[in-house]
Amino acid sequence: MRKFLLLFALLISISSFAQNSKIKELEEQRKQALRDISNTDKLLRDTKKNTTTLLSRIKLISNQIISRQQVVGLLNQEIGGISDEQKQIEREITILESELKDKQKSYAKAIDGMLLNRQNENKMLFVLSGKSLTESYRRFRYLKDYSEWRSKQADDIKEKSDQLKERKEALAKTKSEKLALLGQRETEQANLKKEETNYQEEVGEAKKKQGELQKILTQKKQQAAALDKQIAKLIAEEVARQERQARRIAEEKAKAEERERAKNAGSTKTPTSKPKSTTSTAPAVSAENVTLSNTFSGNKGKLPFPITGNYSIVNRFGTHQHSQWQVTTSSNGIDVQSQSGAQARAVFDGEVSRVVAFPGYNNCIIIRHGNYYTFYGNIQNVSVKQGDKVKTGQSLGLVYTDPDTGTSQLHFQLWQGTTKLNPEPWLRR
Repeated sequence: MRKFLLLFALLISISSFAQNSKIKELEEQRKQALRDISNTDKLLRDTKKNTTTLLSRIKLISNQIISRQQVVGLLNQEIGGISDEQKQIEREITILESELKDKQKSYAKAIDGMLLNRQNENKMLFVLSGKSLTESYRRFRYLKDYSEWRSKQADDIKEKSDQLKERKEALAKTKSEKLALLGQRETEQANLKKEETNYQEEVGEAKKKQGELQKILTQKKQQAAALDKQIAKLIAEEVARQERQARRIAEEKAKAEERERAKNAGSTKTPTSKPKSTTSTAPAVSAENVTLSNTFSGNKGKLPFPITGNYSIVNRFGTHQHSQWQVTTSSNGIDVQSQSGAQARAVFDGEVSRVVAFPGYNNCIIIRHGNYYTFYGNIQNVSVKQGDKVKTGQSLGLVYTDPDTGTSQLHFQLWQGTTKLNPEPWLRR
């Protein structure tokens, strides 16, 4: 029975550790969602309310609702986790109380036996009254072991008492935490209800201006399509340039090797046949490109956001149907809104391959990271130039702030060669 209790206690302890880790992970996710909500709150306060910003405001509020729903969901999971933890602690307390009771009973029985035999006062007589030296020694060892056992029993009882006290305190703490989370959930649910009402009001206002908004969306769609076309062209040109450079390096290396072989063979004549070229196969890639590419891909999910300050993604990668406005938009990247004065920043080490201007997107920058490319659009004052080496987090320039709306939006894209990628999974939250 004792072995079973010990095994059961061990299993509960392992389960409790895993439960605590899960609760901490949920708490971190909730804190991140609350930070997102705080960022969006600030952006909403900074965004002037007019027709042009109605769509941005609706998206910000929609993001707010999603984050708030996430917080409520995480709170529910935390509350469930703490309830499970309470049950585990209660089971541990039951086991500890049982073990403590057994030890106290065993110790009390030993004390009663000692008082009955009055061995404590007659130890020497008990040892010397043995029929032989061997028996006297055995009695001496018995008394010594018995004394150590009693001392250990007393220590075990104290240890179990301390453990029992600690688990009862832990139980009281989890009950307090659960009450606090229940209160917080009630607050978050009330906030969610307000935001959903606010969202409906903004959507209602937008419906009254459907014609204007449809024109705005159509114009943005046309600008985005033109931008994406130009970016794809620039990226393709850059990839082709890198491939030509790689082929040239490979050919020069092959010629040098051929000359070296001819020299070693004692030939002084120029070879009439051309050395084998690598142009018909995949171009050689420089060591720098390989290193940058491998390091870049190894940082998926860890890259910093390409903008400073409080930010929120207002337009996401891919094709989106705006059924209310009867417009379908498509984007090869994401639009990140931040506060006035926000800086665009490099998400990784690389080299500035292009600095160009596009209608509706001001200045734009392309940075090469091996065979990966990042694009930063809508920059007002550029602080880098073509050929510059940049470091992770380095400022690239001031993001343009629309004086009529008070918003600063950065358009960001990510490419692997000529393949467009969704940037979001690559960025650190």
